[in-house]
Amino acid sequence: MTPDLIVTNARVLTMDPDRPRAEAVAIGGGRILAVGSRIEVERLAGPDTRVIDAQSRTLLPGFVESHLHLVMGGAELGHLQLHGGHGMAALAAAFRAFAAEHPDRPLLMAQGADYAMLDHPVSRHDMDAIIADRPIAMTAHDHHTVWANTAALTAAGILHGLDTPRGHEVVMGPDGLATGELREFEAFAPVIALGGEARLSLGIATGGEPSPWPSDAERAIDRAKIARGLAHCTAHGVTSMVNMDGNRYTLELLREMQRLGDLTARVKVPFHFKPHMELSELARADEMTREFDDDWLTCNFVKMFMDGVVDSRTAYMLNDYPDQPGHRSEPLFAPARFAEIATEVDRRGMQIAVHSIGDGAVRTVIDGYEAARKANGPRDSRHRIEHIELIDRADVPRLGALGIVASLQPPHPPGAMEFGLEPTLTRIGRARWKDAYLWKSLADAGAPLAFASDWPVTDVNVLRGVQAALTRQPYAADCSDERIGLRPTLAAYTAGGAWAAHRDHLTGRLVPGLAADLVLLGANIEVTDPGAVGAMGVALTVCGGRITHAGPGFAA
Repeated sequence: MTPDLIVTNARVLTMDPDRPRAEAVAIGGGRILAVGSRIEVERLAGPDTRVIDAQSRTLLPGFVESHLHLVMGGAELGHLQLHGGHGMAALAAAFRAFAAEHPDRPLLMAQGADYAMLDHPVSRHDMDAIIADRPIAMTAHDHHTVWANTAALTAAGILHGLDTPRGHEVVMGPDGLATGELREFEAFAPVIALGGEARLSLGIATGGEPSPWPSDAERAIDRAKIARGLAHCTAHGVTSMVNMDGNRYTLELLREMQRLGDLTARVKVPFHFKPHMELSELARADEMTREFDDDWLTCNFVKMFMDGVVDSRTAYMLNDYPDQPGHRSEPLFAPARFAEIATEVDRRGMQIAVHSIGDGAVRTVIDGYEAARKANGPRDSRHRIEHIELIDRADVPRLGALGIVASLQPPHPPGAMEFGLEPTLTRIGRARWKDAYLWKSLADAGAPLAFASDWPVTDVNVLRGVQAALTRQPYAADCSDERIGLRPTLAAYTAGGAWAAHRDHLTGRLVPGLAADLVLLGANIEVTDPGAVGAMGVALTVCGGRITHAGPGFAA
């Protein structure tokens, strides 16, 4: 086959251990045809082959975003962005300007708030002081807490409280009214619904499906939000992603986009198993797995939450929070119950991914995976733990021994990117800093790594994530340096992510026969100062042989 496209004069990092470096790549029919020297590859060109001179930039396999929320992220691109603003004056100015720009929105929703935005816990009264006559709300950067004003709480019908599942809470004040702080998804879902995005939040909030089924017009609105999210991701070199909230509706929307030619990345979507569900609900996951199984859309995995987050003290810990004696939070699934679910999911041949941030949650999940393996026998399960922000040292070697994927986010450690040092370090406690964000320790103990952003929790810009991974510093002298270096970091964003998603037969490496998923960086990353990697930019993104993003100087 004559190539459709050749990228030459590149610093090619193939992620193929048999041929780690090359100078050029030829693609055709959506597949990689050849990888080799300039002379070898350029002589394959035909009269209609497009030849791109990479000008000594780095060429990599397309990035695999191993943990993001595509639908939520696409929707939130239209919200107010608060990242970096602190203090009441800045908060009020941002909200009021946004309100003036959007006089007809039923909800003024902001993203990127943090727990230290004000010098005291945020309440509905603080939000009322900003705007009282229209519903407003803001989401914490970790997306596990929302703060709303009285108008929003009233419109959502939760000013007087809401009966929520364990681990989800409308915080109530001594006056018998909601304080404005809403913890976890099912507590703030009624507020999100005010903005007309209830359908899109079901995949993470309840795991259920919209009822009645959305009309053609409603689905078109939702597809447009996903399309914005996809375009945002492809601009950062992402060609494959694991969407960590999902249901059949999400897959149906993506399938409609696929049929229209609008799907620009490969997407894996889970069945979201919630604590209230019975094992019989897994039949829905089986159906999703059977009906969505091609090179672009897959399921075959179950997502769960074991706990919340450190900053709101909803992460489940083995020991008390240092700043709240007697409190450890609690797992969303009792250990025996989780082991039962994990065993059944594993028996059905599906992968499991569990959000686990506290060391108690991490241990509960490891124990459950171990129970599944004992019950069903070992298989190529590649079960995953998402986040692992704190882990007991005794549990570090267990991931490698059991083949558990450590799915980690370089932008998450406090101080690495947008997340401030406080209140997280205080919540963890000085004595446990040495047990936090142990990427290298996990890798050295044999755990497979997959890196991601958790967008929109943090910036989806992969190169900023790479920079965060390369430049993070130990929190104190008794903390180890947990950086793993440039090549392993890039591998965790490419081949490692593909393997963790059971997609290594298709993508993640530049090898003849695999999918033509490539990213050309804006410079040679190997000679770029680590502190400048985030500003490098992506020159070209190719997915399935199709140019999905072209930077300055390139044509799509």
